[in-house]
Amino acid sequence: MDKKIKIAIIGIAAAILILAIGVGVAVIKKMTPSDEVMLLTEYYQVEDTEVMIILQDEIYDKVGIMADGEIYIDYDTVINEFNHRFYWDQNENILTYTTPTEIIQAEAVNNKYSITKSMIKTEAVSEYPILRLYGDKVYIALDFAQKYSDFAYRFYVEPNRVVIDYRWGEYLFTEVTKATQLRFDADIKSPVLVQLPIGDELMYVNKEEAPRKGFAKVMTKNGIIGYVREKNVKESYYKEISSTFTPPIYTAQTRPDKINLVFHQIFNTESGGKLEELISKTKGVNVVSPTWFSINDVSGTMSSLASQDYVDKAKALGLEVWALVDDFNPEVDMYELLSYTSRREHLSNSLVEAAIQYKINGINIDFEKIPSKAGVHFIQFLRELSVKCRNNGIVLSVDNYVPAPYNKYYDRTEQGEIVDYIIVMAYDEYYSGSDVAGPVASIGFVKDAIRNTLEEVPREKTVIAVPFYSRLWKETDEGDVTSESLSMTPASRVFTDNGIEAQWDDTYGSNYGEFEKDDALYKIWLEDARSIEEKMKVIYEANVAGIGAWKLGLEREEIWNIIIRYLN
Repeated sequence: MDKKIKIAIIGIAAAILILAIGVGVAVIKKMTPSDEVMLLTEYYQVEDTEVMIILQDEIYDKVGIMADGEIYIDYDTVINEFNHRFYWDQNENILTYTTPTEIIQAEAVNNKYSITKSMIKTEAVSEYPILRLYGDKVYIALDFAQKYSDFAYRFYVEPNRVVIDYRWGEYLFTEVTKATQLRFDADIKSPVLVQLPIGDELMYVNKEEAPRKGFAKVMTKNGIIGYVREKNVKESYYKEISSTFTPPIYTAQTRPDKINLVFHQIFNTESGGKLEELISKTKGVNVVSPTWFSINDVSGTMSSLASQDYVDKAKALGLEVWALVDDFNPEVDMYELLSYTSRREHLSNSLVEAAIQYKINGINIDFEKIPSKAGVHFIQFLRELSVKCRNNGIVLSVDNYVPAPYNKYYDRTEQGEIVDYIIVMAYDEYYSGSDVAGPVASIGFVKDAIRNTLEEVPREKTVIAVPFYSRLWKETDEGDVTSESLSMTPASRVFTDNGIEAQWDDTYGSNYGEFEKDDALYKIWLEDARSIEEKMKVIYEANVAGIGAWKLGLEREEIWNIIIRYLN
């Protein structure tokens, strides 16, 4: 072979060898896992005074605060994720938590806090400040929140992080079968977060995601989330994460018998003297709710028509007295009243003091003018009042509109937890301000009221209130619509006085009549014995706690025979 050819062949072979070596090195390098380590302080970037929060298996978008060895979580996170019953008063800088029997209040100045069980506050001292303020941000000590909330946490350092379990149930886990690494990304070239020894248990994160290059997204017990090669772990298995928290029990002062309540409108001290006469015409009534109290101003003071003689007479007649307080004063801004802790306290104390003074059995809250922005403050008022009522043996009932999207902020679900009775005002379907004529309480309206209420409130706490009045509507050619409210007897005379015959309307569940007079069309949907019986049928079928009626004295006597028939 020619020498030049030999040299060329040797050169080519050498080049091929060098190329092969290069390719082999590149392949080996590509197939060799990276040993680059990412520091956890780089992965979880928090300042020395901050705490990374991992909620169940997700890195939270907010951080906590570390102060004097105590972890603090922002208020919004606490109420949105763990416990909605914490309440912050930004006007007076007071944090309140209400249990069934205690009102716990703390201010952001020291370690002191107060506990109220009836109307007397006792002072206590915590081992740490319960809350801290950073500008307009409120932080609650995690240990304090945990006392009253259904969650558990684990804390780790370097960097500071807290893993919080609060969504209880079954989760997918796996276990390391071969010593391996937890990596930042699903790639063997991705930086190593931690070394995983055999036997380490890992929780799957987003198991539903499509597998990535043979990797699984997992979280270690100490809250490090990353990727592990699936070939180095067991098949997944379910494991229960369960709570050890004992939830509070809100005992209710419900009565063993069905409630048969009448509202008694009191205009002055003399009108209360008619109680015996009015009750003598009823049957089976066991609760009377006199309209005694009314809010006077935003400080929480109230006017009173309370009478010891009235209470004594009612009890002699076998009646409980649930005194009503209203918010009908148009000059009182209920938001301004209820959003201040000191004002709510003054009002609740005044009500309970009056109940004790007059030996009243219950308090009925008839707040119908609550604006939506005051909804949370109204509920907080009920929580605080419920503690004082519960500890003093006073029944707490609350009047509510028929459930509708526009009054959802009245939060009947929470009311149903904390108060004794919810009285649904199943009337004023068409009211004095309505621009069209219609019945006061059609049967469909009442059915919806019951069904929708029972989706939120226990039936043993639900009282359905019915009307003892009708509305006579007047429609003019100019399109004006007005009405007047009539008690049962005058309403029935509308038919006889105007020579019209009542026509039963199955759709509305009432007798209907109309007539023309003085260039106007008059309409009336009559509340009478038959319409009340239709309502009592659905109330009976729903097996709720009882009925209420607005108001004592508007009814005809035969109504009571119908009511007691279905209540019994």
